[in-house]
This record gives sequence, C-alpha cells and structure tokens, in this order.
Amino acid sequence: MQSLKGQLTLRGILIGCVGCIIITTASMYTALKMGMLPWPILFAAIISLFFLKLLGKTNLHEVNVTHTVMSSGAMVAGGLAFTIPGIWILGYPEDAVNWQQMLTVALAGVVLGLICTAYLRKHFIERAGLEFPLGEATSQTLVAGDSGGKTGIKLFGALGFAGIFTVLRDWLRVIPAMLFGGVNIPGVAFGIYFSPMLLAIGFIVGTGAIIAWFVGALIGSFGIMVGGTAAGLWSFEAGEAIRLSLGMGLMMGCGLAVVLKVLLPVAKGLAKSRNAAKPQPAESTGQQTDWLTGFLAKRGLTAGIAACFIAAVALVLCFVLKLGVFASIVIVLFAWITTAMSAQSVGQTGIDPMEIFGLIVLLIVAAFSGIPQVQLFFVAAVIAVSCGLTGDVMNDFKAGHNLGTDPRGQWIGQLVGSLLGAGVAVAVLVILVSAYGVGAFGLEETFVSAQATVVATMISGIPSLPGFIVGLALGATLYFLKLPSMMLGLGVYLPFYLSFTAFIGALIKILFDLIGKTLRAGSSKEVAAQQKLEADKTGLVIASGILGGESIAGIIIALIIIGQVVVAT
Repeated sequence: MQSLKGQLTLRGILIGCVGCIIITTASMYTALKMGMLPWPILFAAIISLFFLKLLGKTNLHEVNVTHTVMSSGAMVAGGLAFTIPGIWILGYPEDAVNWQQMLTVALAGVVLGLICTAYLRKHFIERAGLEFPLGEATSQTLVAGDSGGKTGIKLFGALGFAGIFTVLRDWLRVIPAMLFGGVNIPGVAFGIYFSPMLLAIGFIVGTGAIIAWFVGALIGSFGIMVGGTAAGLWSFEAGEAIRLSLGMGLMMGCGLAVVLKVLLPVAKGLAKSRNAAKPQPAESTGQQTDWLTGFLAKRGLTAGIAACFIAAVALVLCFVLKLGVFASIVIVLFAWITTAMSAQSVGQTGIDPMEIFGLIVLLIVAAFSGIPQVQLFFVAAVIAVSCGLTGDVMNDFKAGHNLGTDPRGQWIGQLVGSLLGAGVAVAVLVILVSAYGVGAFGLEETFVSAQATVVATMISGIPSLPGFIVGLALGATLYFLKLPSMMLGLGVYLPFYLSFTAFIGALIKILFDLIGKTLRAGSSKEVAAQQKLEADKTGLVIASGILGGESIAGIIIALIIIGQVVVAT
C-alpha cells in the first residue's frame, strides 16, 4: 500500500478547495447556460499540477489527490442544475424551493455518492478494468505535463481573454450576443452565439460527438420545423411539440438502454465481488484490492455504520424534504443501482446521463405515490447528484490507479471536495436566481437549462406522445448500435444557435489539428509524436481557460447585479 505521506497534503487540500470553489461555480453556470457540462477532471489536473509545481517539489500522487478535491464539486453542481430549475420552469415561484432544501438535497446526494463510490470502486476500477477514457487521458496528460512548460501563462491568459470578452458582451454590451440573429427562418432559432465558452465546449468534447449534436440540430430545426411544416405535415406549434418530444425521447431512450445493458451485468459482477472468499492479489502498482474495506473498517465505517448513514439520509429525505417513507426508501435503494450504472456508463463511454437516472427513479416514485411536483424534483436531484459525483470520481480513481496513487487519499479528497462543492453549488444557484429571477430559466431564456426542462416536461406532460415514443425507441436502438444517441437528442432538443456555435468550435479543432499536422510534416516520427502531444495539451489548456473565463465572469456579473439591487432597495 502506498503511503499517504506526500500524497494527501495540507497544501494540496487547500489548493484543491480553492479550485473546487472556482470549478463548481463555473460548472453550475455552464450547465445552466449551455445545457451541458464537460468533465472537469482534465482542467482540474492541469491546474493542480501547475500550482503544486509553483510551490515547490511535488509528485503526481499529490497532484492526483489535489485534482480529486478540485473536481468533486462540479458534478454535484450538474446534478442540481439538471433538475432543480425545472421547478421554476413549470411556473412555481422562487420560494417554492429554498436554499435549505436545495442544500439538503445536495448533501443527501453527496453522502449516498460517497458511500456507493467507496464500495463500488474496487469492482469497476480493479476487477472490471473499464477504460474510463477521461481518467486515462488525465493520467497521460499529467505524465506529459510533469516535464514543465508555460501551461500557467496559456491557461490564465485564455481565462482572462474570455472573462474580458464576457464583460464586454454581457455587461458593457459593446459586443453583440448573436451574429446573424436577424436571419428570419420560421421555426428556427438561427444565429451564431458569441460565446467563447460554447466554442471551447465544441473544441473539447470531440468532433464525433459534436457532429452527432449538429446532425440532431439539423433534423430538429430544418427537418421537422422547416421541412415538415413546408410539406404541410403539421403546423409550427405541432412541429415544435414533435421536436421537443423527439429530442427528449432520444435522450431518455439512451438512458434506458444504459439500464438494460448495464444493470444485469453489474448486479452479477457485484454479487461475485461480495461472494469472493479469497482476497485478490495486489496490482502491479502495489495497491491492495481490499484497500477501502480495511481503511473504512479501521475508522469505524463498517457495513453496519454505512447502513446507519444511509438510514439517516432516508430519514432526512422523509421528514426534512417531506418525501414520505416510500419515496425515501426507493431513493436510497436505487442510489446503489443508479450509481453502479453511472460508473459503468462512464467507464465504457465517458458519458454520465445523471439526470436520466434521476428521471427514471422520479417516474418510479411518481407511479406509486402521490407526492407533490416540487418534491418529485427533489427525488431526481438526489439521484442525479449521487450519480454525477460517482461518474466524476471514478475518472479520478482511474487516473490514480494508472499512476499508482493511494486511493485512500483520493477518497478523502472526494469527501472534502464534494461537501464543499455542495455548499458552493447551492450558493451559486441562489445567486443566479436572485440576480436574474425565475423567468430566466428555460429553452429560450438566459439559462436554457435543457436537462431541467426535460425533467419538468416529463412531470407536467409530454407535448407529443408519438414523437416521444419514436425517440425512445430510436435512442435505445442507436445506443446499442454504439452511436451517440444522447448527443443526437440534445441537438434535436436545443435551440439551433447553440448547436451551430458548438459545431463551429469543433470545426476550429479540426482546423487546429490540420495546421499542426502540416507543421509537423518534416519532422521524424518520434519528434512529430512529441510535438502532437504538446499541441494537444496546449489546445486543451487554452480551451479550458476560455471555458472557465466566461463562466467565472458570468458569476461576477451576477454578483454585481445583486449588489445593485440591494443598494437600490
């Protein structure tokens, strides 16, 4: 077993906490503004490596623990952003949910995610040996970045540029928010959104996924809205209902396919894991496969104590959030199933449809209980937070496993970062609501909140049941064919200008790669490989800085708006 000395350090925890505040803030803003949330692990790893090196001698194990602290709050924010705004989208007033309830939801999801992650890690990371592509990429990036460079200058230069651009656009309004927004195409929200963040998302996410996203946008806007109405198949109103329902169905179908493909193998694997009588041999890195069982047991967190924590969560859900006994029991039981599905999905595909898992549990609760609509959102949010946290930390664990980092330190980092992230995420959501009002959430509003709109629509009624059923079947089929049905559905569902702008970001990535390939044409194979690695790291660093810069500037502007309101009153 690796020693925690030199890995879990005070400076690492402090750096991780500062980064956690920034990344969680940016993640909440990004998830609400853009309807999607790129994984934060690479960004967190690069930041952690830079600052730890700046402070003196470090090692990749300390970096791994630090970036685990730093990234753990991001998907907690995603779990809230993808569900809670649906309450206001349905027309409920701001006080329909207060910050105490949101914090309770976030903490309940975090506790369930922490416990489930602790007991699931060995199976998915060590025994199943899943790829976890983001974790693999992070470990490779850290090895490459350990040699030094001008990473910090590039990162913060990009962050400052995007921040200044956002201030000029959203605060001083000297830069228009939309290019070609005046082009009138009936039924299509056409234009190019002047958003460095959205361009960076298109650059980071990957060409294949973005192409699927853009194809979905073409189908939804120009196929259904323009083509269908021009052919006289339906009115604009009916076409809009079909578009939204088809997009939701595609995303939901992908989530259900994950359940069908993953649930039985996961249950079988976990059963074998529990029944294994002999300890597994140590990995080549020197880690023991029963690392967490012994670690938790020594600190009193045996299975019985873990069960007490889960029971406490159930009681909080039942009485504090007024979900009732049935809903509370369903949540804590299905947390194990959905977090396992989340780990499997992220390990195989890099995708974590956390809000879909939350929606599935929500529909189960809604079918067998009569709790109010607002409480149904709490059900989805708790599951989404626990699944989001699990997916993110499993990537962190994979990076640590590849490099031989002691996972005990990473689990403690997860504990610190997720608890801090829960508080930060709730605070940011409250700030945004106070600054912009509940009317700012929705597909055509300041914060598109696409996933929350899906949840809200499922609760209030599906606009076009036939469109939803077709999307459901198609989404599941495409998933089994290993095609990106989730991204396709997102494109069908979102306004066209968002998808178009992200597509331009992907085109920039293609151009970036082509220019780099041309410049490397005369180099030897070994030199060209090293140059490509350095170019890819530079592109990732700059894109990550741009993404973070607009997000952070957006929050600062929101804080200024709140201050003006306070002064005026």
